[in-house]
Amino acid sequence: MKDLCLFFIILFSFSSNRLLAQENNYTATDEFVKKLGSMDNLNVATIADTITRSFPDKQNKARAIFYWIANNIAIDPKATRSNDKRNTEPENVIHLRRTTPLGFSLLVQEMCSLANIRCLSVDGYLKFKAEDINNKADEVNHSWNVVQLGQSPEQWFYIDAARASGFTDAKISTFTKQFTGEYFFADKALFNLDHYPDNDAWQLGGGPKSINAFYALPVISNAAYKYGLQKPQPLNGHIKTKVKAPNRFSFAYNNVVPIKNIFLVIGEEKKQLKPEPMNFTDNGGIVTFNYQFKIADTYPVKIIADGHELLQYYVEVED
Repeated sequence: MKDLCLFFIILFSFSSNRLLAQENNYTATDEFVKKLGSMDNLNVATIADTITRSFPDKQNKARAIFYWIANNIAIDPKATRSNDKRNTEPENVIHLRRTTPLGFSLLVQEMCSLANIRCLSVDGYLKFKAEDINNKADEVNHSWNVVQLGQSPEQWFYIDAARASGFTDAKISTFTKQFTGEYFFADKALFNLDHYPDNDAWQLGGGPKSINAFYALPVISNAAYKYGLQKPQPLNGHIKTKVKAPNRFSFAYNNVVPIKNIFLVIGEEKKQLKPEPMNFTDNGGIVTFNYQFKIADTYPVKIIADGHELLQYYVEVED
């Protein structure tokens, strides 16, 4: 009976997510902002007014702000790596066109304020690579925003323009521009597996109850948002197992475009093995597969769906 109830809860959740995706189609908003271009040499207030004044509702105003910032500002790897806060003020960010995640969130907050949208900057934590699992950062290492559109708690939403702009390598030495629109009003359950605020008041909905619980989770990659990933298993990011012992992996996703291939990528850099295809089942958007690790060692493991990285684990294998 519990399994049956869980099935209907998941089914309802996916149906709701599909309806939400249909209702919140921002193509027209994105195209409008894209045509405005980079608007070099304009100040924050002028840019904010230009990209938002054509939209009567706050939701599309916020989307316009998010889209412009994510597509016109880049992550500064050096400043991000050293947690340099010197050039994070909105006017500096607009001038330099690169900044840290804090600079992204302060710019989102400022532009939303100019558009009469309540928006706050939130500091917290991310895990960037498998080695970060169970290895808490010494200080906050990321920033994002929460936006309020109504009076109820359900009318608060997440925005992460820094992550939406692209991604850095594991060493935070290079930045690759790649827009991910799903970081706007991001799925709260997935976002809470991926972000942990330094103030619990800004965890919207359910999530890990402590910073240690957060760091025990697997690493969530950007593509997980495009797939609407939910309920990854194992939920413990550090897997301890034995050679040839069966290990079960599963996750749910939105199934808008069915997954055709799943690969495991074991190891990294020179020790990375050839991607290994998985024999998996997809039961209405619930993917399941088993794997037996063959080498006794400790190494990162990535789950790749149709060429897109979804999850990272840290696996410890004994003889």
